[in-house]
Amino acid sequence: MVGTTAHFTREQAPCGRIVDGEHYRDDDQEGLVIRDEYYACGCRRIRHEYHDGSIQMTAIRHNGTVVRQPSAPDHGF
Repeated sequence: MVGTTAHFTREQAPCGRIVDGEHYRDDDQEGLVIRDEYYACGCRRIRHEYHDGSIQMTAIRHNGTVVRQPSAPDHGF
C-alpha cells in the first residue's frame, strides 16, 4: 500500500475554523481504504473503510477532543 497526499485550502476543520491542510488516502485494492485529513490548526479527521464494508469515522479537534462524525457524502477526493 502506497498512499497519496493532496493539499487543500479553506475547508472547515472539526473545531469549526476554516483552514488549509492535507488529504491522505491509501488503499489495498481489496476493500480497505484509509482517508485522513490533517488541518493546519491541528485538527484531524479519520475515515477507515474495512474489507467487510464497515466504516469508522472520527474527528479529533486540535485540543484533543474526540468527536464522532455522522455519515457524510463521499466527494471522491
